[in-house]
Amino acid sequence: MFRSVLIANRGEIALRILRACRAMDLRVIVVHSEADRDASYVRHADAALCIGPAPAQQSYLNGAAILLAAEVCGAEAIHPGYGFLSENADFADQVEASGLTFIGPTAQSMRIMGDKIAAKQAMRAAGVPCVPGSDGALPLDPSAAQEIANEIGYPLILKAAGGGGGRGMRVVEQESDLLAAAAMTREEARRAFNNSAIYAERFLRHPRHVEIQVIADSFGHAVWLGSRDCSLQRRHQKVLEEAPAPGVDAESLARVGERCVEACRQIGYRGVGTFEFLYEDGSFFFIEMNTRLQVEHPVTEATSGLDIVQMQIRMAQGERLTLQQSDVACRGQAFECRINAEDPDTFAPSPGLISTWEPPGGPGVRFDSHAFSGYRVPRHYDSLIGKLIVHGATRADALARLRVALDEMAIGGIATNLPLHRRIVADPDFIRGEVDIHHLENRLRVRNHA
Repeated sequence: MFRSVLIANRGEIALRILRACRAMDLRVIVVHSEADRDASYVRHADAALCIGPAPAQQSYLNGAAILLAAEVCGAEAIHPGYGFLSENADFADQVEASGLTFIGPTAQSMRIMGDKIAAKQAMRAAGVPCVPGSDGALPLDPSAAQEIANEIGYPLILKAAGGGGGRGMRVVEQESDLLAAAAMTREEARRAFNNSAIYAERFLRHPRHVEIQVIADSFGHAVWLGSRDCSLQRRHQKVLEEAPAPGVDAESLARVGERCVEACRQIGYRGVGTFEFLYEDGSFFFIEMNTRLQVEHPVTEATSGLDIVQMQIRMAQGERLTLQQSDVACRGQAFECRINAEDPDTFAPSPGLISTWEPPGGPGVRFDSHAFSGYRVPRHYDSLIGKLIVHGATRADALARLRVALDEMAIGGIATNLPLHRRIVADPDFIRGEVDIHHLENRLRVRNHA
């Protein structure tokens, strides 16, 4: 058990974790960069410590500074949020070696699931369906690589074993392009992830991105908390999510959910996590597991009625999961719009001073944000400044509430992607729940050429 938590993150997720900790009567320590000195959550914390200049490498990615801050402030646990050091197994090891609790899975689980090749092998062992592809790293020998690729079939996609965030990926349409594409992908992977290993998978033409939220304790008990659809993406970055995923067969979803739970048991997973799948023609294909809290966790909170952040903390405290799978019920529909400080047409970041800040309200409306009128959006970090979450009894109800909330919302002084979200909720294909992972980029391409 621990009674104090250091939040090693910033922005809306730092505030979200702070609120969960305070509701649990835990002492909260916040670390921040010089750029975030005046953030609202810094004022609300029981203790706050500046750990470095604005650049993330000198502050939020500086594990030694974070551990020193924990020692100085008497923290007993560290919550990494998402991004930054949240999936860094070495940092998790350092936290535990310092006698603190890392609020997340074990470093061993993170290493297994952080390597895409090892993760697929673990998933196959647990019966989780995977995209047909190479069993291990694509060999350097040209003939062997071409033989594996021919067995998979074209088109195929090459992926970095240690990749993420859409980097280290390349589609190969025909055999004559394979070797050159493999060489470029290996070099990109080496530069981005210090790991040149790549693997090959069948390229699905029109898949949806469907994910399953899980939570597990340290005693082999786990449950899955329903599905999410995250198909609306730009450059592999999610823009809008919903729960549950529309139009997915309940029985096949339950089968995959149980396989995810079994995978958690087999790898000794602890805490919250998300299994991500491509879904096409009624079939699920595992692509990766995120071993942390997801940006889009609020839509699952809305439909399940559970506080996922508090559950994550309780699992780290060593509590047993009392929730049974039969206790989990999905009620209604929820959407989340990621509100970014960026130009809605060019997507260029738009840091600066917020002069107008009018968040929406009403039944079923939640807005998670650390920003406010007079807040200066720094240029050093991700452009996310808030998350608009709405919930309704049906998908139509939730969509109606989302439209009203987006119309009400006003942010001035900087550019935001609010106009993009207003266009999305008027899109007939989105309204029908019939979008794949290429839909938004195709729409943007048509708009830019008009």
